[in-house]
Amino acid sequence: MVRRTASTALPTAFPASVPAPASAPAPPPRLRRGGAVAAGVGATVLSLVAAALPAAEPLGVGDRLFPTLGNPGYDIGSYDIAFDYSGDKNKPLKARTVIDARVTADQLERFNLDFAAGTVRGVQVNGMDARYERAGEDLVVTPAIPLHKGARLRVDVRHTSRTKGIAHGAWVHTKDGLAMAAQADAAHRAFPSNDHPSDKAYFTFRLTAPKGVTAASGGTLVRRTRAGAATTWTYRLAHPMATELAQVSFGRSVVPRRTGPNGVPVRDVVPTDKRKVLEPWLKKTPAQMGWMERRVGRYPFENYGLLVAEATTGFELETQTLSLFERELLTSDSYPSWYKQSVMMHELAHQWFGNSVSPREWSDLWLNEGHATWYEWNYGAGLGGTPLTRRVRAAYGQSDDWRARYGPPAEPRAAKDGKRSEIFRPIVYDGSAVVLYALRQKIGKAAFDRLQRAWVVEHRDGNASTADFTAMASRISGQDLGGFLHAWLYGKKTPPMPGHPDWRQDKQGGQGKQNRHAPHGEPAKHQGR
Repeated sequence: MVRRTASTALPTAFPASVPAPASAPAPPPRLRRGGAVAAGVGATVLSLVAAALPAAEPLGVGDRLFPTLGNPGYDIGSYDIAFDYSGDKNKPLKARTVIDARVTADQLERFNLDFAAGTVRGVQVNGMDARYERAGEDLVVTPAIPLHKGARLRVDVRHTSRTKGIAHGAWVHTKDGLAMAAQADAAHRAFPSNDHPSDKAYFTFRLTAPKGVTAASGGTLVRRTRAGAATTWTYRLAHPMATELAQVSFGRSVVPRRTGPNGVPVRDVVPTDKRKVLEPWLKKTPAQMGWMERRVGRYPFENYGLLVAEATTGFELETQTLSLFERELLTSDSYPSWYKQSVMMHELAHQWFGNSVSPREWSDLWLNEGHATWYEWNYGAGLGGTPLTRRVRAAYGQSDDWRARYGPPAEPRAAKDGKRSEIFRPIVYDGSAVVLYALRQKIGKAAFDRLQRAWVVEHRDGNASTADFTAMASRISGQDLGGFLHAWLYGKKTPPMPGHPDWRQDKQGGQGKQNRHAPHGEPAKHQGR
């Protein structure tokens, strides 16, 4: 993701049916009201089971930065999510989320889902009504019958999804509808989930919208059906996805199409009246994909494109297969061509680094943003932007200041006193790209390039950690890089730059010095998450 400061001039018609991916999960029953409790199981039994358990409380998977995100006891295989948009972006969406999972605990008498900002109408577990209650931002569910390790777990939640008045919510109001921006911890404010990147899953979205509104999401459109004045669009993602990368939009949009390298479909979702002015930028995507493929290998997903929103967000976001962009970034004369294209490259690079290979925990965020920034810098330099070494040196000079303010790249400072962690800081962008430059200086360009390619192949569609990266870098380079990378990734002070003994830290420090240090002709550097 790229976030831009308010002052920046910045730095840094669908086919009716497409075959469903073979790996996509089978769809659940269509949206309907829950039935009666299964024979032999009544409300009294549910009450007795719940009464025997301790008080419900928020749980988590132990993430240092977001301690209540994610939930133990099960592993999700797929989500099937229905949103019904009335045409009024201020009204809650009618919704239904069906989750298919497997129990990983020895016995599961009760479990948590991350969910806030919606009203729950009912919950069923494996076809039987279940008791549910709130605990913080968790929905705590007690099934009628306890489940054991390895058992199938299907959770069917009928709910609403609030679209306004939500602090750090997932829904962005656009000029003509809604779009989703769930990074890092907002997906559960739109739908029930295991909202942590360590539990990736397959997704199906069923989006109902009134006449004249296009509904879109990541993945491939597999069905479109009309019922009266409404249309339901069904999309499936062919690869597992972290919840924070989900994209759903409703708007008066058109969908330009083109073809990328190796025949990969490229489709964009853009405001109907802005298609012509956006076309010069949209048509650059296939060449950008080719540039990345020459460096790290084949594009990892089924399709790609840009969702261009009439909204002011201050960021662009790498939602899986359909990156979210502000219209103003691409059409404003305030930003030079090379810069716009480098930001497009940043979000495209994330499809490999962050989306296909997702962090094991949020402290591994530097692996996402450091790599995306690295390719942004290299691509921008090739278009006449700031030369790479000059840009790295400017960021290197601020690294000590960033470490003092925000923590080192692989150990961002956690919030205290129950506050929300803000992890999208310069240290995980520019500061982490500096680490990659130092690594290349240490092991040489050839080994560094092999590492980049091997990383996205070995961990494709999965999760990986900082320790995994260190181990792979050591193996590929033939050097023990444990101490070297530990100093660069966890040190309070920035180590000397290999090959550049004359580089120094800027002793003056100060917030906003990144703008003063922006090389001549370069827009003021963005900050991001």
